[in-house]
Amino acid sequence: MRRKSDLPTKTCAACGRPFAWRRKWARVWHEVRYCSDRCRGTGRRAGAAASR
Repeated sequence: MRRKSDLPTKTCAACGRPFAWRRKWARVWHEVRYCSDRCRGTGRRAGAAASR
């Protein structure tokens, strides 16, 4: 068993908070940019609003 502090972390592109690796992200960790579905939705809306 690993401690959460031993897992790799990234910074969320939407909210800027750090988040830790999750088992469900094991295969796509290199593609993960957002910490949650809410941030992913916010990130997409912010990108769409900026391009207008």
